[in-house]
Amino acid sequence: MGKLCKKTKHGWYHLFLKKSVQIKVVEMKSDIPSQMLSEDLSVNEKSLKEIFRNCTDVIFRPIRLNDNKHLLLIYVDGLCDTKTLEEVVLKPLLEGILQDVRFVIDERLIAVAQVQMASCLNDLVDHVLKGDAAILVDGENQAIIADLKGFDKRGIEEPTTESTVRGPRDGFTETLRTNTMLIRRRIRSSKLKMETYSVGKFSKTDIVIAYIEGIVQDVVLEEVRKRIKRIQIDGVVDSGYIEDFIEDLPYSPFPQVQNTERPDIVCAGLLEGKVAIIIDNTPFTLLVPMTFWAGLQASEDYYERFIYTTFVRWLRYLLLNIALFLPSLYVATTTFHPQLIPTNLLISIAAARDGVPFPAAVEALMMEFMFEGLREAGIRLPKPIGSAVSIVGALVIGQAAVEAGIISAPMVIVVATTGIASFAIPRYNLGTAYRLLRFPMLILGGTLGLFGVMIGAVCILIHLVCLSSFGVPYMSPLAPQIPANMKDVLIRAPRWSLQYRPSLVSGRNKKRIPENQKPGSGTEE
Repeated sequence: MGKLCKKTKHGWYHLFLKKSVQIKVVEMKSDIPSQMLSEDLSVNEKSLKEIFRNCTDVIFRPIRLNDNKHLLLIYVDGLCDTKTLEEVVLKPLLEGILQDVRFVIDERLIAVAQVQMASCLNDLVDHVLKGDAAILVDGENQAIIADLKGFDKRGIEEPTTESTVRGPRDGFTETLRTNTMLIRRRIRSSKLKMETYSVGKFSKTDIVIAYIEGIVQDVVLEEVRKRIKRIQIDGVVDSGYIEDFIEDLPYSPFPQVQNTERPDIVCAGLLEGKVAIIIDNTPFTLLVPMTFWAGLQASEDYYERFIYTTFVRWLRYLLLNIALFLPSLYVATTTFHPQLIPTNLLISIAAARDGVPFPAAVEALMMEFMFEGLREAGIRLPKPIGSAVSIVGALVIGQAAVEAGIISAPMVIVVATTGIASFAIPRYNLGTAYRLLRFPMLILGGTLGLFGVMIGAVCILIHLVCLSSFGVPYMSPLAPQIPANMKDVLIRAPRWSLQYRPSLVSGRNKKRIPENQKPGSGTEE
């Protein structure tokens, strides 16, 4: 497989790096026969009852009209709005005179938002399992499909995983159309396109690809479509199933697909030229392509004043390096390079480590494993006791270990500082990557000293520079360096100065703010 490259004024960069292993797409055949509906109602009823055998939640209700016309109503109890079904469908049918199927659609079921016809058996079954009601008429080879979905759903709430001090308080839910509505409320343009796909042999999960026409790169959009279409799987339960299939390098610890519960983050990404992948039955929406810097940016960075946001970003980058390098640097300096430590501090560390039976590297690994165990236990336990267990457990275990002489006090401080620094990373999946990399960095620092730490740092940098997400370099716009896009990386420039979208992400329409836009004066004519 080859590479597709594009030449820009900043140099060559890879658009897509195909995997060396060719993926063989196997068509997963449906268990439902793709046969046409019969004009004989009894034949259709027999076929449908065979398909829905042992499905007690699927309701078959025969209806006999005044002119001895026979109908069959099919719906899933719990997925269909039975109250609307009775008022809008059953009552007009029982009180009216049925002439033909088209008469029912045009005159009787006009109150239903969407009414369509189905002439194939598997199409009818798919609609019924999605919550629609199907009406079969004796003597007609087409069924009426009424959109009467009415299942229970969670209300719109503030996301708990991405809390913010300033910004919108609404978040995605498990209902697909609610999520698309939240995006459409913010971007009221006909250029916002939403394409629907169905993935999963058994789940038949609806997936919507959202993008803004003219802003998105056509080559990126086409690649997203290809990767979604080639997914062959039994079922999709969460967005993580899709993420595993579409990321460029699955063995990399760094995430190449951004996930979020916040509609404002998705809309901001769409306005930059990204593609949103919205999956039914999950509140997490995927955004591609993703860069390293996007994983370090919080939505609140664009709601607060730029001076404060710039300071917070510098603090975040500092904490990011502390979370990765502090334990390994401590182990390397205390074990191999004590001459680099000031004398008074070295005496304090030596006194604290007096009597500790383990080397510094083993001591650090033990504490890191214990810290990760406490964090995992706090997540899995119920909320009322999860935080208490993690906090009290850390205090009790740390104090008891120091008093028993198993762990030194400086090591407890180092591990605690590292843990606090890791919480400053806005994206959980990017923070997880640094949590994993901390352990090999510890081993390198404990075996090779500062030389090993430098080897690990160089390897991580090389990997980040070589990584890409849907053809966009992972470290852009820093590598390759694009000065015009550096205003929103190390700093957050004022909103009125961010005139252009990221050049490697956006398509034809790259300008988002007029050049003569100034604060307090508006746009000059």
